[in-house]
Amino acid sequence: MKFYREDLLRLEALRLAPYAVRASRGRAYPEEESPYRTPFQKDRDRVLHTTAFRRLEYKTQVFLNYEGDYYRTRLTHTLEVAQVARSIARALGLNEDLTETIALAHDLGHPPFGHSGEAVLNALMQDHGGFEHNAQALRIVTHLEVRYPGFRGLNLTYETLEGIATHEPAYRPPSALVLGEGQGSLEAQVVDLADEIAYTAHDLDDGLRSGLLLPESLEEVELTREVSRALGLDLHRLEEFGRRVLIRELLGLLITDAIEATHAALEKAQVESPEAVRKHPKRMAALSEGVREKQKELRAFLYKRFYNHPYILRQRRKAEHVLEKLFAVYTTSPEVLPYPVQKSVEEEGLYRAVCDYIAGMTDRFALEEYARLFDPQTR
Repeated sequence: MKFYREDLLRLEALRLAPYAVRASRGRAYPEEESPYRTPFQKDRDRVLHTTAFRRLEYKTQVFLNYEGDYYRTRLTHTLEVAQVARSIARALGLNEDLTETIALAHDLGHPPFGHSGEAVLNALMQDHGGFEHNAQALRIVTHLEVRYPGFRGLNLTYETLEGIATHEPAYRPPSALVLGEGQGSLEAQVVDLADEIAYTAHDLDDGLRSGLLLPESLEEVELTREVSRALGLDLHRLEEFGRRVLIRELLGLLITDAIEATHAALEKAQVESPEAVRKHPKRMAALSEGVREKQKELRAFLYKRFYNHPYILRQRRKAEHVLEKLFAVYTTSPEVLPYPVQKSVEEEGLYRAVCDYIAGMTDRFALEEYARLFDPQTR
């Protein structure tokens, strides 16, 4: 038995909720669709095969890439977000393929060294249009990835582009990429929520594994205190297996609450279409009020004890120094840039071309490039 695209779309429509995205409105450049894949499956595969996606393996989540093989990278973070998002989407009857595609693409625009790198590039580009990782992700999939003869970018569906554009409410995307009133599809909202859930759990895990966070300090946080006590774990004697159990149960609790709270919001608002979701006054994918407040406390704890730990701050400053020096050299002496980047200077302008080049670097490449430019003994 073979399932053609039409068969897959028909089966998909039977199981999707009324508020789920059922079909695509198309692409900017008309093209023949795959005989055996839906448009959103085709989008997912295009994202997976990009250079930008592969580079995520060597980009920072919290720890720099060379600091250990077991810490999350931007790639493993992306995969965890996709898993959480699909779990929520499946339970709510959403379009799982669209959800997964948005999740896999949501961090394509991150520069080396995580949010520190983003802040540095934004400051350096203040007089030249700024830098924001959601905007850069859109730039990658619509312009920078060149893989097809008839157009630049990946020619993704409008729904996928909208999902990337509306991933974070703080980012204001171009209106042409938003199909409704600006809230985005529920699939996109679920990815945003899954992103928050995933990094809360796995950053806590990495902090404990590294020793920068002491297990007994989790007694200060209501959510981790409740979970550990429910499991019978002693935070003053937490070993590796106990840590794994704690993180697993915490993640499960947040996912379950996200499903139940979002479903309750949908029922209360009586939304019956994707358009109704987009037009709703506020985002519908959310945690319950009680769990949301507890998660906020946990995130505040992570910012205070982990993200702003002296060790992390020292590593962050090193990263900032590297990017500042690279940017200064490239913009004052563009002749040292690789020839393809020099060509893009003619098309994009010096500062945007340099910004694109640096944003595309991995942590490892940026450090190696810094050594090549500033260490006399490095060839």
